Amino acid sequence: MRAVFGLVLIVGVALAGFAVYMAQGFIANTQAERNALMAEMAKQVDLAQVLVVKSDKAYGDTLTADDVVAIAYQKDHLPKGAFATAAALFPEGQPKTRTVLRPLDANEPILASKVTAPGEDAGLNSRLAKGMRAFTITVDVSSGVSGFLRPGDRVDVYWTGEQEGTQVSKMIDSAVKLIAVDQTADQNGDFQAQVARTVTVEASSQQVAAFALAQSTGKLTLALVGTNDDTPADAVEIDRNRLLGIEKPVVAEVAAPRVCSIRTNKGGEIVETQIPCTN
Repeated sequence: MRAVFGLVLIVGVALAGFAVYMAQGFIANTQAERNALMAEMAKQVDLAQVLVVKSDKAYGDTLTADDVVAIAYQKDHLPKGAFATAAALFPEGQPKTRTVLRPLDANEPILASKVTAPGEDAGLNSRLAKGMRAFTITVDVSSGVSGFLRPGDRVDVYWTGEQEGTQVSKMIDSAVKLIAVDQTADQNGDFQAQVARTVTVEASSQQVAAFALAQSTGKLTLALVGTNDDTPADAVEIDRNRLLGIEKPVVAEVAAPRVCSIRTNKGGEIVETQIPCTN
């Protein structure tokens, strides 16, 4: 019996030791998993709600509440002009539609710059900045950059006409924004070079007056400005003589001969008599 008791005691101690070992391993694994989870949670970023479109939207498409859905977006990197709620996108008391100004891909955030105000269409009035006007300039293949202009581009405007009896070409404005080419105002549509007959620019009232006068007295030509070109434009003017390197003859001014005279009263009549000038 003693041998059996001793054997049972040894087995019990062994099992207890194994249980302690397994418990320590489980606790260590649990602590490691907890630490890893806490480390991952520390890496988590703050999220915010933002509205996106459910499907692709093209220029001119109508946007309604059924076309949008809210998703979580990294708060620190929210795009400027994003909408957080349907109430912000379609305010109370205003029309419940907007019009797409730039193509939107599915799940792309809706930005204020890519849609019109509530109820507005995609017409030019929605593209004009406050205080600006739309002015149309007639162009052809030579004056319109061979058809490579598109809405959103910036151009320098040159006037060519007659001034003081000679042909002159001068830049009358720089980096003017195009808002339409012919009847197209879509900045992101399929682009194919084609010769436009008219372009519409965004201009102040003062610029409109200058363009109108310039267009009626000569020819306007456009020069495309590079996308990232922010170099200030200098005043540019050239006439035919300067273009051909012709210098105008200098005409010397000939002084008129000096005339001296005296006046005398002869019988009540004033008589003027020329005399040599002494000084």
